[in-house]
Amino acid sequence: MFKINTLTAKNFMSIGNSTQAIDFNRNDLTLVIGENLDQGGEDGGARNGTGKTTIINALSYALFGQALTKIKVNNLINKTNAKGMVVAVDFSKDGINFRVERGRKPNFLRFYIEGEEQLADDESQGDSRETQAELEKLMSMSHDMFKHVLALNTYSEPFLSMRANDQRQIIEQLLGITLLSEKADVLKKELKETKDDIKSEEIRIKTVTESNNKIQETITNLERRQRVWKKTHAEKLDDLANKLEDLSHVDIEAELKAHDQLAAFLTSTTEYKELEKLHGQLLKEVVSNTREMESTKRNQALALDKKCPTCEQGLHDEKHETLIKDANHNLESAVKTEKRLADELDKLEALMTEKKVTGTKPVTFYKELHEAHNHNSTLTYLTEQIESHTKEEDPYDEQIIELKNEALTEISYDEINKLANMRDHQDFLLKLLTNKDSYIRKRIIDQNLSFLNNRLGYYLDKIGLPHLVEFKNDLNVEISEFGRDLDFDNLSRGERNRLILSLSWAFRDVWENLYQPVNLLFIDELIDSGMDSIGVDNSLAILKTIARERKKSVWLVSHKDDLALRVNNVLTVTKENGYTTYGNDIDIV
Repeated sequence: MFKINTLTAKNFMSIGNSTQAIDFNRNDLTLVIGENLDQGGEDGGARNGTGKTTIINALSYALFGQALTKIKVNNLINKTNAKGMVVAVDFSKDGINFRVERGRKPNFLRFYIEGEEQLADDESQGDSRETQAELEKLMSMSHDMFKHVLALNTYSEPFLSMRANDQRQIIEQLLGITLLSEKADVLKKELKETKDDIKSEEIRIKTVTESNNKIQETITNLERRQRVWKKTHAEKLDDLANKLEDLSHVDIEAELKAHDQLAAFLTSTTEYKELEKLHGQLLKEVVSNTREMESTKRNQALALDKKCPTCEQGLHDEKHETLIKDANHNLESAVKTEKRLADELDKLEALMTEKKVTGTKPVTFYKELHEAHNHNSTLTYLTEQIESHTKEEDPYDEQIIELKNEALTEISYDEINKLANMRDHQDFLLKLLTNKDSYIRKRIIDQNLSFLNNRLGYYLDKIGLPHLVEFKNDLNVEISEFGRDLDFDNLSRGERNRLILSLSWAFRDVWENLYQPVNLLFIDELIDSGMDSIGVDNSLAILKTIARERKKSVWLVSHKDDLALRVNNVLTVTKENGYTTYGNDIDIV
C-alpha cells in the first residue's frame, strides 16, 4: 500500500514563513472550508482565496515538481517573502518510510529512505530526473493519473473534455497497457532513427549523383569565367598601356607653364568682370543724379516765378526766398555730384581699357595643377601596374584541370537496402503494439475494461445519474440516455460533475486493483458547482463509504457551510493578513 502520511509547507503560495502541516493519518471524511478574515471572515461569507486548493498544489509539487493547476513553478513562491519556499511529504510503501523535500530560492530536491538522504548524480537547478523517476516508480502513478484518481480538482480538464489522444494515454495507463505503449515509444525512437539513417543515406546518394552529373557543368561554368577573366585582364592591360603612352608624350615643363598662364587668365577675367559690375553701378548713379538735377532746376524756376513747386500757387515773399535758397543749394550739390561721377567714370573706363582680357584661354592636359606635379609618380605607378597585371596567374586554370581529372564516385545501394528491410520490420512490430486490433492489446484491454465499466456503472447508479456511460474496445466512450446518444457537453453542469466524480472513483478502483492501494483522496469543489441537493447527498454518501469501508483519508474541499454538520472532521483554512494557516496536530520541527 502507498500511504501518504503528512504534508508540510512554508512560503508556498499564500502560506507564509510559518510552516503549516496537514496530517493525513485518519480514516474518515474531512471537510475543508475557508475563512478569509481579510475579507470579512465567516460572518461576511468570505470563503474564497483562503488557500484550500493550496493543499493539493503543495502535495502535487512535492511529489511531481509541478502544481496541480497550471501555475509556473516560480509563481508558487510566496509573493511577500519571495524566497525560502519548502514543501515536504512523508509517505510509506510496503512498510518502508520515505520523505521528499522540494525548495525554491534556494532550489533543491532531497529524497530520504528511512531517514537517509539519497544523492542523485543528475541534480541540476534543484531538480533531478533520476529522483523524480524513482518517485513515480514508487507511486506507480504519473502526474496525469494523479489528477484523475487522487486529487480531483475543478481546474483540471475533465477526462471527457480531453482530446482523444490524451484520453487514450490515460486509459492505457489505467488498464495496464502502458508497458506496450512504453515499448512502442522505444520502438518509435528506433524506427525514427532508422528512417533518419535512410534519409541520410538517400541524401548521400543523391548528393554524390548530383555531384557526378554536375562536374561537367561546373567545368563549363569555370571555363566561361576563365574567358571573362582573360578578356577583362587583357582589356585592363591595354587600358594601362594606353594611359602610359598618353602620359609619355606630355611636356611637363610646358604643362606647368600652361597652368600658370591659365591661373593668370582666370584671375584677369575675374578682375575685369568686377570692373564691369562697378561701371554699371556708376552709370546707374549718373542717371539718378541727372534726374535729380532736372527736378531741382524745375523747382528753382517755379521758385523764381514765386510759385509753390508742389501746387504751383503763388507764394509770399518770405517763403519765396527760402525756396529759392533751397533750390540753389540742391542744384549746386547735384552739379558737384555730376562732376564727381564723371571723373570716376573716366578713371574706371580707363582702367577697364587697361585690364581688358585679350587672347584665348590656355589649354592644359591635366585638369588640376597637383595632377601635373604628380606626373612622374603617375608614370611610375602605371608602369608598376602593367608589370603586376602581366604577372597575374589564371585563377581558374588549376581548378579546371583538377575537375577534369576527377573520377566519378561509385554509388553502392547495399546500406540503404539493409536499412529499408529493418524499417519494414520495425514498422510491423510497432503496428502490432499500437494497432487497436492487435491481439496483444485486445487481450489486455478485454481483461480490465469490463471491470472499469462495471465500477463506473456502480458509481453512476449510486450518485443518481441515469445515463449509460461505457468504454468500448477501441477505448472511446459512449454516453447515452434512454437510447439517445449524447456528447459530454450535452450534459448539464450538475450531470457533468456527477459523471466526473463517478469516472474518477471508477478509475481509482481499477488503478488500485492493478497497481496498489493508496490511502488519500481529494475532491476539490466539484460538489459545489451545479450539483443539486440529491447529488450532494449521494456524493457525500459515497465519500463516507469509501473512507469507512476502505479506510481512506478522504478530503472534501467545499464552500458549502452546511456540510460541516454532516461530517465528523472539519479543517478550517484561515486567511489573515495575507497568510494562510491550517488547524493541525503535527509537531513541526
